[in-house]
Amino acid sequence: MASISHLDIAVIGDEELVNALRLAGIRRYYAIQGNHDVRENVRTALTELLADPDVGIAIILEDYAQYVEDLVAQLRKKKGTTPVIVEVPSKFGTKYPDAKRYYRALIRESIGFEVEI
Repeated sequence: MASISHLDIAVIGDEELVNALRLAGIRRYYAIQGNHDVRENVRTALTELLADPDVGIAIILEDYAQYVEDLVAQLRKKKGTTPVIVEVPSKFGTKYPDAKRYYRALIRESIGFEVEI
């Protein structure tokens, strides 16, 4: 595995999310287009990212997270593993009623302690 300072950030999302994060400098991306085979494309993309030891953070659109819940659950059971999976809301909003609480819990689970936001 690469040192933590050399781990990549990758994104799985729709064209808008991918383009926005590409402008921010993310070079690893999977743009899921259309409605045909979305489930399979998302699963394939995340499986590839999970197999790559150079990926430290995988950003996935909340709308697509439902297709890979089993893969994410398996990964989160393994303590100290990468990549960290981060779900980001779509342009239509978040599915979590209290997004701040969700992200605090995710951070606590990922790094093992509370971070004040």
